[in-house]
Amino acid sequence: MYWFKNLTRLSSPFKHHSTGKFTPPTLFSLQHLHHFTTAGDAVAPPTSGLEPTKKTDKPRVVVLGSGWAGCRLMKGIDTSLYDVVCVSPRNHMVFTPLLASTCVGTLEFRSVAEPIGRIQPAISSEPGSYFFLANCKGLDVKNHEVHCQAITEGAQTMDPWDFKVSYDKLVIASGAEASTFGIKGVKEHAIFLREVHHAQEIRRKLLLNLMLSDVPGVSDEEKRRLLHCVVVGGGPTGVEFSGELSDFIMRDVHQRYSHVKDYIHVTLIEANDILSSFDDRLRVYATKQLTKSGVRLVRGTVKDVQPKKIVLSDGTDVPYGLLVWSTGVGPSTFVQKTDLPKAPGGRIGIDEWLRVPSVPDVFAIGDCCGYLESTGKSTLPALAQVAEREGKYLAELLNKIGKAGGGHANSDGDLELGAPFVYKHLGSMATVGSYKALVDLRQSKEAKGLSIAGFASWFIWRSAYLTRVVSWRNRFYVAINWLTTFVFGRDISRI
Repeated sequence: MYWFKNLTRLSSPFKHHSTGKFTPPTLFSLQHLHHFTTAGDAVAPPTSGLEPTKKTDKPRVVVLGSGWAGCRLMKGIDTSLYDVVCVSPRNHMVFTPLLASTCVGTLEFRSVAEPIGRIQPAISSEPGSYFFLANCKGLDVKNHEVHCQAITEGAQTMDPWDFKVSYDKLVIASGAEASTFGIKGVKEHAIFLREVHHAQEIRRKLLLNLMLSDVPGVSDEEKRRLLHCVVVGGGPTGVEFSGELSDFIMRDVHQRYSHVKDYIHVTLIEANDILSSFDDRLRVYATKQLTKSGVRLVRGTVKDVQPKKIVLSDGTDVPYGLLVWSTGVGPSTFVQKTDLPKAPGGRIGIDEWLRVPSVPDVFAIGDCCGYLESTGKSTLPALAQVAEREGKYLAELLNKIGKAGGGHANSDGDLELGAPFVYKHLGSMATVGSYKALVDLRQSKEAKGLSIAGFASWFIWRSAYLTRVVSWRNRFYVAINWLTTFVFGRDISRI
């Protein structure tokens, strides 16, 4: 247990003291002091990075990204065979199925964020394994190098610097970016719901609008605009956020903001049917439930996004105070710029073993990749369960390669890789608010299978995701947050 390890560490100095040979522990050696220089005194960091490994060293696996795919791979990799280096702009994994709940205070933000050091402890303890807070700027596949740039924030911090990391095996798990379809104004005025800081921004904006609308001098028209929450995109994320928001309005806003309760409402805009991948019966149920909860469903396409309103393709103006954009994902800028084979849709092309063909020792998993046309397989959906399954498979494959002596660069050419990756869909779930949810256990839209809706589905939804949260620590957080919200209501502090 973690607390027992800490107790052991704390007790060790007292054991030395009892023998009469106690030496005060040295917290930091002089060679580490350069990490604590101020921004004004800082010396430009070295630009070399990690050099290539030797044959006598453990081979190095470099993972780009800390999403579902990359973190599942790091969790499963055998660190007695490999050193693991993770390069990512965030030091945690986000449990995305519960992210919408944090926007309205059902869950705390830390409940859905799992530090990478807990997912793979070797990164924090092993001498050859590291986590680098950085973006990947380019690949040199000929020399087995990743070109990175450190991430710094704020005017008083150091300027970002470049460095290189040599790899024996490279796993690209950099994810995807939200699709804007080239619509003007989306990036400037809408908020996406993919990261913890997005949820924090949504929460602050929502509570700010609630408080501003209660201030004297605000006209009724402006109150309606401020308190109009518009969600674009009728997929699982958009529907779940709309459901959480309607719950928040009915159970908390009506009680604690009674002066403006009649002004706040939610609109969900979707070009086609909501939850298009679900069973038809479930989609009808979701539509009725959302409408019953006060969510207005609009079928239309957004043509333009302006600071205070969006314009639909039929010319309709929709004023908004909060705009959340959830219309799916597409290839990231990094993926588009890489000189690697591409699958249909612009993702990195892979074969049946998740390798990038014609590029030795490079693999790709998660939303950033898709099957090449030559494989005859269709691109898998951008789902967490797809990414997690690919990460698990590739960890087992790399462990097999490492045990066979093929861990170092350019040394696995003749190895037998075994069975290719096969994905089987386990089903889809989505909550629609008011203790109601949908569970669709069919393997595909055309297949037959179990599909249920209502309170029982909501219980299954919560139970399933509680067991899928990465650590026991966060499972405890989530369970306590749910209990606290049920008993006392949601927290409405704007922090």
